[in-house]
Amino acid sequence: MESMLRHLPSVDKVLSEEQVRQLEKTYPHSLLLDLVRHHLERSRQLIAAGKPCPSLDEIVDAVCDQARALTSPSPCPLVNATGVILHTNLGRAPLSKEAMTAMDDVAGGYCNLEFDLESGKRGSRNSHIEQLLCQLSGAEAALVVNNNASAVLLALTALARRKEVVVSRSQAVEIGGGFRIPDVMRQSGAKLVEVGTTNCTYFADYEAVINPRTAALMRVHSSNFRLMGFIHSVTLDELVTLSNRHDLPVFDDLGSGCFLDTSNFGLDPEPTVGQSVASGAGLVFFSGDKLMGGPQAGIIVGKKQLVDKLRKHPLARAVRIDKIRLAGLVATLVHYLKGEALEKIPVWRMVSAPVEEINNRARRWAEAAGSLARVVDGETMIGGGSLPGGTLPTKLVAIGGRGGKNTAPALSRRLRSRQTPIIGRISGDKLLLDPRSVLPEEDKIVLEALKELATHA
Repeated sequence: MESMLRHLPSVDKVLSEEQVRQLEKTYPHSLLLDLVRHHLERSRQLIAAGKPCPSLDEIVDAVCDQARALTSPSPCPLVNATGVILHTNLGRAPLSKEAMTAMDDVAGGYCNLEFDLESGKRGSRNSHIEQLLCQLSGAEAALVVNNNASAVLLALTALARRKEVVVSRSQAVEIGGGFRIPDVMRQSGAKLVEVGTTNCTYFADYEAVINPRTAALMRVHSSNFRLMGFIHSVTLDELVTLSNRHDLPVFDDLGSGCFLDTSNFGLDPEPTVGQSVASGAGLVFFSGDKLMGGPQAGIIVGKKQLVDKLRKHPLARAVRIDKIRLAGLVATLVHYLKGEALEKIPVWRMVSAPVEEINNRARRWAEAAGSLARVVDGETMIGGGSLPGGTLPTKLVAIGGRGGKNTAPALSRRLRSRQTPIIGRISGDKLLLDPRSVLPEEDKIVLEALKELATHA
């Protein structure tokens, strides 16, 4: 091992290499020095573990690659051809042009975030959006925070700390990233009281556990799974009836908030924000970046008395939304107010796109890929913890086959390595690309990539 360690170049030797010297025109010497030292130390650890000594060229390449990676824009834009519209790993909802413009307008300078232009005095950032949310939902009041987990945490902390919140056992759920409702309740200081069984919960189950320590009844929408078979659940209307009898609020965590009737697009009905408010829920929580189609945010609508308590709680400041996302959220809500969500909001453009249009685009894609591709029937998932099990019919472009450089994994890597990466999904020996989750204005990027695949097949 000692003989191999002696073959490692010195720090000065690596820094004197032409590739590294060229980088000093762009990057500070201190950064390159740190990277060289890091890679040499890493090399020593590998040698100690029985690995071969890397060559000088390998160390130089590693240093140069890391320097460029550290200063490259990230995250980077890509094309989502996976067939999952609200893909959490790919950033969920793409924004409308109007939302992006609104965010850009406030990002580059000052704005009236907490300044009342009429009075010339301090204002509230919530004033920019509360009236819009109340108009769209029918709620008395509204509050926006940085995400839906924060919204739920704020409500439980402010209204149920050291008290009990009753939830059906089937709704004590976990969603993506290990986010669990019981853990959130524990963090807030509220005690979770589970009632019923995994598959069946009845009105009497809730009523049996209500006591002077009960702070609220809670419904949690099953965002990313569905129970089937012998099941029974208590409706929101029934929960509200029970809560009114005992003078308790109902908290309704919708997860993926929706303002449109999803059944109009051949999907299962998703509970809408307006329905929840009309049923009498005290507080309704939902995300801004799922079916609503805006930037990440946690939205709370409901009764003014409850919302005001959240507004005054110290945690509200810790989870408040920033000016950039607030601007994008307002612009997104305006689309709903003006009745133009299907034409403007990318998520709804994708959901409402006719199969005939999808088929025409898929055929153009397949033609660009030549003999590598063919069009097949498929299904698009909504994703993002929305409409579990709900899919839309689509047309897929199936590319590749067995062997050589045209295997599905090889083709997938080639598309991912482009300046604008294109992400599909692999099924069997085929790489599948779904036009429904790609905006038509992105077709040029896909067609160019597929033509190159065909050329180098």
